[in-house]
Amino acid sequence: MLARAVERGGIPLAHVLSPARRELRLKLGVRRSLVETQTNLVVTIRGIARAQSDTLPRCDTEYFVERVRNAAIKDETRAVIEPLLQVLAHTQKQLAQVDLELEALCAEEPVIHLLTSAPGVGLIVAAAFVSVIDEAHRFKNAHQVGSYLGLVPLEDSSGGPRRLGSITKKGNSYMRMLAVQAAWTIYRANDTSDPLCRWVHAVAKRRGKRIAVVALARRLVGVLWAMWRDGTVYNPALLARSGARGHERHAQELAMEAESLKRAAEKAKKRVREANKRLASATASMSESEAHSTS
Repeated sequence: MLARAVERGGIPLAHVLSPARRELRLKLGVRRSLVETQTNLVVTIRGIARAQSDTLPRCDTEYFVERVRNAAIKDETRAVIEPLLQVLAHTQKQLAQVDLELEALCAEEPVIHLLTSAPGVGLIVAAAFVSVIDEAHRFKNAHQVGSYLGLVPLEDSSGGPRRLGSITKKGNSYMRMLAVQAAWTIYRANDTSDPLCRWVHAVAKRRGKRIAVVALARRLVGVLWAMWRDGTVYNPALLARSGARGHERHAQELAMEAESLKRAAEKAKKRVREANKRLASATASMSESEAHSTS
């Protein structure tokens, strides 16, 4: 009976990721673990400093080791947190190296470069989306993509009134978290020229910002899926007016695509520069830690 149900299409077949997407997902998993380790170390160091009545400076995580070493704290506190600083410096070096490897892997996936033209979507969000979805054409519509990622409302209806609850939270939790983070980025940008930003602020006025951001995350993954399916860049404006056609319309579309790809290329160059800078900073911190341990 199961075999006949599969033959009729009554049971969906399990999708097997392609080797390239499996490698991309594994690398993203390594990066996620390193980021979590880095965060835990920073939180632990700050907690130890507070317990010793010392105040550490507020700064970005990539500069944390350098700022702590130059901070005016007691020698007892410095001696306690020094092993953690050495581990943190090594973790940051490994994280910078993984970021460079991810850049190399994503360079082999043109669709990732395409998806980064959308607002709030960087390399990690685009790469995670591609590694989870794998093939855009295995979904019929954007609603299926949102359901696959657990971003659609949970339905508990019977013969009576329709009852909708919170999102189902099924599927890949990491991709769902990244989609919500990207939605928060769009919401906070408050770019009135972008239709997604205008839409989420309109929903926030009616339902509250948290519900609006989750709804935007669902809409954003649908937009990314449509961009991937059609092979187009993010186009916030309707370039093709109702009466536009012919060469003028084609020229506008090409100009918009070129501009979007240019912005995506600038994003990629900036990420590479930042990764190289973090790698150099982490290497210097490790050398300083080794010299400090030797002395």
